[in-house]
Amino acid sequence: MQVIQTIAQLKEVLQAERAKGKVIGLVPTMGALHDGHASLVKRSVAENDITVVSIFLNPTQFNDPKDLERYPRTFESDCNILQECGAQIVFAPSVSEVYPEPDTRHFSYPPTDSVMEGAKRPGHFNGVCQIVSKLFEMTDPDYAYFGEKDYQQIAVIRRMVDDLGFRVNIVPCPVIREDDGLAMSSRNTLLAEDEKAIAPNIYRILCESKKLSLGIAETEQWVIDQINNIPGLEVEYYSIVDGDTLASINDWSDANSVVGCITVYCGKTPIRLIDHIRYK
Repeated sequence: MQVIQTIAQLKEVLQAERAKGKVIGLVPTMGALHDGHASLVKRSVAENDITVVSIFLNPTQFNDPKDLERYPRTFESDCNILQECGAQIVFAPSVSEVYPEPDTRHFSYPPTDSVMEGAKRPGHFNGVCQIVSKLFEMTDPDYAYFGEKDYQQIAVIRRMVDDLGFRVNIVPCPVIREDDGLAMSSRNTLLAEDEKAIAPNIYRILCESKKLSLGIAETEQWVIDQINNIPGLEVEYYSIVDGDTLASINDWSDANSVVGCITVYCGKTPIRLIDHIRYK
């Protein structure tokens, strides 16, 4: 496995592989890898000749400096995981390498990027589009793999790919969960033991909501009330939306795909956890 830190070297190596007809897969990450990331890498390794995994903690997608500061950084163990998964290239650039000057590009894809996470974290998806577009330009991958835990992020990236005309195929991959149902996330390492004990209630309640015979608004409120009734958990938002556009819907029949997206604050710190569930 090769660790590359400069864009010039990355392009040189990949150009040589592409000249041999090799198919290239990309797995963008911010590090602090877990089994969820490993599942993406293993799928890319199985489906491509060359798998590039980027490890870059992108500052432009953090609207809260404190959130960026406490994000886990585990580069050595990340590389061990990637070695075991069979990745051929780790791309780990510095901030100055990726952003030699400020990226002033502005991306806007309403309603996909303006609701839920977009509304609660101003500038977040603009930062996501900045870094992902740069990674696509640097690697020119045939396939790029993203976890469905970040459901809204995938929808935004699809819009960006169409807008900028990238030839990459976006491959969404299923959420990987702990045995107790908690969606795997780098942020889970920040949870105290008592917080880890209550966090699985988020997915449990989402699953129970699928058994209800209520309208959209009533189901949303039921989920919010159930989670907020658990000490240590507080819902920031829960929205049931069109699974393709992420636009609000008023009735279950308003869209062919219906998804509920949630963000919950867990614990005293608190840690921000996201998840989703598909209704149809």
